[in-house]
Amino acid sequence: MLMNLPNFLTWLRIMAIPLFVGIFYLPTDWMSPATQNLVATIVFAGAALTDWLDGYLARVLNQTSAFGAFLDPVADKLMVAAALIVLVYLDRLDAPVALIIIGREITISALREWMAQIGKSKSVAVSFLGKIKTAAQMVAIPLLLYHDRINDAFDSQTAGTWLIYIAAILTLWSMIYYLRAAIPHVIHHSQH
Repeated sequence: MLMNLPNFLTWLRIMAIPLFVGIFYLPTDWMSPATQNLVATIVFAGAALTDWLDGYLARVLNQTSAFGAFLDPVADKLMVAAALIVLVYLDRLDAPVALIIIGREITISALREWMAQIGKSKSVAVSFLGKIKTAAQMVAIPLLLYHDRINDAFDSQTAGTWLIYIAAILTLWSMIYYLRAAIPHVIHHSQH
């Protein structure tokens, strides 16, 4: 089914990307930098919430579909990539960290596609390590977007920086895990 409630939420997430990026291009007399940070953080957090919600609704309403299974991770990767690029643009994130995370997502997506074509997609199913990486990343990005101190006691930029570096390390580690799982299939398939 191309359009159901879970898929609609996924499409909303994709349509939120230009809004999210555009916030930082508004003139400062329309929206102060602190307000831009807050609004962008809310938009990103809302998108992350719809990611959880669309999967939950698809299962509860029995509205899972092949199209939804394809579209959901694409929406996630687009939103994360947009956020990372914005953070590099704002000089809140080093470009190599963004390249590691985005490069891994492209590599593993391509690997999963190829493994599905040879009937071995379960070999590169999402691992627990991948889930921890995603959690670290999804907490780090809003902290880096918010950028300001919270109650003068919590420095969101410092906390977000530490978490995004942890996410980058886990990104590399999980990529190695997936590649190691795929290598025997790659070797076997290339010999036939």
